[in-house]
Parts: sequence; C-alpha cells; structure tokens
Amino acid sequence: MKLRIRDLREDRDLKQQQVAKDMLCDQSLYSKYERGERVLPLELADRLADYFGTSVDYLLGRTDEKTPYPKSKRK
Repeated sequence: MKLRIRDLREDRDLKQQQVAKDMLCDQSLYSKYERGERVLPLELADRLADYFGTSVDYLLGRTDEKTPYPKSKRK
C-alpha cells in the first residue's frame, strides 16, 4: 500500500525530519512509514491526517477527496 504522506509532505516543502519531530518520532522510522516498510499505526495516521488537514481515508488511498470529514464530538 502506498501512503500519500510523502506527497503531502513534499507539497508543503517539509523535510522528513520536521514532520517526524512534530509527530514525536524518529526520522528514520518516519521514513520507513513513507516507503511502506513499516505499518503506519492508527494513532499516528490520525495525527498525520490532522497535521496535513485531510482524512485518514485519503492518507490510505481509500478516497481521492482531500477534504477531511467533519469532526465528531468525542466523549
């Protein structure tokens, strides 16, 4: 599965190191997520979707719609 996180990062002219820092993970680990060498944890996918202003479904290639869904009120 090819994730879209690399394209989103590059569209914003961000370095892997910056995104990894913002996601509180190591750059080499983040690089493996981008290359599909490691499975992206759901919690990190959720944070990345918020970070890039899109949905987890878009990150995973389940939709081509970049606009995120309306947030639900979590209790």
